[in-house]
Amino acid sequence: MLMIRKLNLLKTLTTTTTHHHHLHSTTTGTTTNSTPTTPVVNQDHLLKACTILYQQQHSPTPRLHSNLSSLNPHITHEFFLQVCNKFPLSWRPVYLFFLYTQSLCDFTHTSTSYNKMIDCIGKAKNIDLFWTMVNEMGKLGFVNDKTFRIGLKTLASARELKKCVDFFHVMNGFGYDYSVDRLNKVVETLCEGKLVEEANYVVTKLKGSILPNGVTYKLLIKGFCDKGDMVKASKIWNLMVDEGCEVDIDAYEKMMETFFKVNRHDEALKIFQMMRVKMEDRMELSTYRLVIDWMSKQGKVEVARMMFDEMLHRNIRPDNRTYAALIYGNLARGRISEAYRIFENVENPDIFVYHGLIKGLLKLKRAREATQVFREMIKRGCEPEMHTYVMLLQGHLGKRGRKGRDPLVNFDTIFVGGLVKAGKSLEATKYVERSMNKGVEVPRFDYNKFLHYYSSEEGAKMFEDTSKKLREVGLFDLADVMERYGQKMATRDRRRDRAVEQS
Repeated sequence: MLMIRKLNLLKTLTTTTTHHHHLHSTTTGTTTNSTPTTPVVNQDHLLKACTILYQQQHSPTPRLHSNLSSLNPHITHEFFLQVCNKFPLSWRPVYLFFLYTQSLCDFTHTSTSYNKMIDCIGKAKNIDLFWTMVNEMGKLGFVNDKTFRIGLKTLASARELKKCVDFFHVMNGFGYDYSVDRLNKVVETLCEGKLVEEANYVVTKLKGSILPNGVTYKLLIKGFCDKGDMVKASKIWNLMVDEGCEVDIDAYEKMMETFFKVNRHDEALKIFQMMRVKMEDRMELSTYRLVIDWMSKQGKVEVARMMFDEMLHRNIRPDNRTYAALIYGNLARGRISEAYRIFENVENPDIFVYHGLIKGLLKLKRAREATQVFREMIKRGCEPEMHTYVMLLQGHLGKRGRKGRDPLVNFDTIFVGGLVKAGKSLEATKYVERSMNKGVEVPRFDYNKFLHYYSSEEGAKMFEDTSKKLREVGLFDLADVMERYGQKMATRDRRRDRAVEQS
């Protein structure tokens, strides 16, 4: 345990030397670049202080303060913040430590420390104390934009909608004027936290004090689209138009994308046509790429090609993602020669283009040809990623894996052995039981977990051995995929040894 604390302290010392303090040269006539550093926190004192706060949080205040003072800790703002981090969902220890720091002569709180504390109190759902501390911050002048974000998110999560609105009025009384920019930041935070209904309520109730602008409505539209509520998103859209706010490209594209996702393609294309009429001169690559991508996925290659030609006519240069969508769309319709023709016209194919080609070939059950593309992309210096290997494994082995002709390469055996090696014996047992019971369907095989479990030095050895066994039974394409992933997971020493052997 002592060794672990020493290592943690050493790690803290080595990683927290780049923030608040400055180093100054003691030699006259020379200057050095000042580097900001973070004050070093004594981890032993931090641990002891947090232990006292937790164990004695219900003790009388004088006793608690006495025990904390007996540690004689050097309390800095960084120390206070780390104490808060130790109790992310418990308000009492944090608040008690805050009261203790107020009794110290050499410590003064700032907006940062107050924001950290109210964040802990808010996550603990102590709304009464939260409201008291927020009012205290307003009186002291410590409120900033982050305070508004934390405050509104806390109150909205607790469904304190009236206090959400009152927050702006109270802060205006403390000298923080009504501001649409601040409102937009709050709306953005609420929408990111899936609280778009609450954000819409706040915007509506504050209209008498803060008039929303186009950015406000755009954020609300995005929030409702992310929620999948296209009815309310459309209402906000109509309200924005009625109030004379200009709809920007981001709002158009978000509505189109969501309509595509919920299979309302006609509505999405209507919005695209509206953009053509109202803002054709401002339409960019992202808009065309969105339509081409979804039309290709739906097999409507003719429409995608028409959009592509229109884009070229307007001198908008396509990117590799656009080419990838067209390649996949043509392959999905069986137009192999057309897909390869598009691929040959790409100047510098990247991972997106190769993925489009591989995915399309796998859809046509051409796993061997997809593996050849995999080899070609490596030769050209395009490094595969996890998704590449997952696609190829699914193409060769199927969605649930398969039984090989040779029991040595039986995929169920490999999977169960991998689970056992990774310490997942319980999951392995469940898998075997389901496989033995023919009446229960075996769940879909998770190739991501399989590759993740073996993303280590042991995995490199396993993939190397597996690829050899696969070659013995003639599965050369699958062996190449396994071998390549094993090489990627190999350590530097293993790579060096392999290079020596090959030379």
